[in-house]
Amino acid sequence: MKTISKFTIVGAVCMSLFSAVSIACSDKDKFPTEQELSAVDHNNAKTNFISVKGINFAYRSWGKEGGIPLVLLPGTGGSMDDWDPAVTNGLAKKYKIIIFDNKGVASSNGTTPNTIQAMANDAIDFIKAMNLGTVNIMGFSMGGFVAQRIVLTEPTIINKIILADSGPKGAIGLANLPNIVAGTAGLSPEESYLKFGFTESQASIAAGKASFARVHLRTVDRDPALSDATSTAQFTAVLAWAQPDAAALEEIKTIKKPVLIVHGDKDLPISIQNAYHMKKNLANAVLVEFSDSGHAAFYQNYEAFLTKALAFLAQ
Repeated sequence: MKTISKFTIVGAVCMSLFSAVSIACSDKDKFPTEQELSAVDHNNAKTNFISVKGINFAYRSWGKEGGIPLVLLPGTGGSMDDWDPAVTNGLAKKYKIIIFDNKGVASSNGTTPNTIQAMANDAIDFIKAMNLGTVNIMGFSMGGFVAQRIVLTEPTIINKIILADSGPKGAIGLANLPNIVAGTAGLSPEESYLKFGFTESQASIAAGKASFARVHLRTVDRDPALSDATSTAQFTAVLAWAQPDAAALEEIKTIKKPVLIVHGDKDLPISIQNAYHMKKNLANAVLVEFSDSGHAAFYQNYEAFLTKALAFLAQ
């Protein structure tokens, strides 16, 4: 349990969230317009619930109406409050965004499964219950594992896929995760966030600190911390995914949907080699590699990421 407890602390290290919005009148009595008052972003999006097979799934949604919605799948230890709003709000300018807590995670009830396939099954149930039709999906780290299983299990509901700092089954370096997590013992939440998701360069550290600050600006209607049971189940699922699988790369060759792979060249838990292998074996994939970037490469380079991601989704 000590290892799991350390991992729970670092869980939030893999992801990020919000920016708070406040509206005030100026000295010149310039009152906010109706449009400004009704503006919804990652910082103030309301938490809603939908019942799926007796389980209440928590979700938030905002962004541009019309078109194909984008469903986001977080990494290990992540909840709705662990996405960086620089990314989600940027994506929401062009697409309707749905973030949610999968079964047993944070504000959603039920028991968190301890396999990636079961997590994918639950995500599929959620997407269908939301009547979203065909969706784009984006998975970060463990969320990318789940995304792969979603498209392999239910390809007809998926349009395009974005895999951010993720990897195939048997991902190189992932089995070393317990040691990486143990190495964050005694660090503050911000220090763990930086160590896990960014490099040691001044530029990367500065970007990491800015991301960490954005994640913690939302103060109202935040998700509760993940339970020990949920953290343990996720850790178990990730370590099982890390086990060598000779058929893994052959299996992903069957994925024909367009895939955008984004990865940091110095990703600590999931080596950049995994991105190369996925690019080589996915039938319709594009790889964007970010230099001097770690596991949270798309947070560090969010402007460049948004340019690539929005162009990919618009094609």
